[in-house]
Amino acid sequence: MIDFDELYQSYAADVHRFAFWLSGDAGIAEEATAETFARAWTHHGTLRLPTVKAYLLAIARNVVRGHYRRSRHSAELDEQAADPTPDAQRSLLGREALASVQRAFGSLPEKDRAAFLLRVEHELPYAEIATTLGISLSAAKVKVHRARLRLSAALTEEDNP
Repeated sequence: MIDFDELYQSYAADVHRFAFWLSGDAGIAEEATAETFARAWTHHGTLRLPTVKAYLLAIARNVVRGHYRRSRHSAELDEQAADPTPDAQRSLLGREALASVQRAFGSLPEKDRAAFLLRVEHELPYAEIATTLGISLSAAKVKVHRARLRLSAALTEEDNP
């Protein structure tokens, strides 16, 4: 049996970060994190330790998607939320680069953003990404690859207008 406190301490930051990047809203990310762990806690099956992170991230994704289905709106990423304590050394170029990345990332389809985050941020193997998103292994690989290409193209395009 998995201790809930240990589960929360181990994965809460990852779940919150994933939900934040999917939603672009810190409040939604906090709600999604709480809802994810509430659902995991009330889950009547057995959680398998090797796949618990993927399971939690799948729940978080569904919670964020459900929020947008209910509210029928999308949120822009708040430029201040990315770095709440900017220091004097941050240049205007750094903020513009961050805004470019956020715009490019936000323009990706939701499933592509999720696949990219699961692979790059959470370092999940493609098989777990496929399971988490309910797609085939080859589709998971394609989605991550296409997301990388689109982000690279968008950032290159903004650097060379």
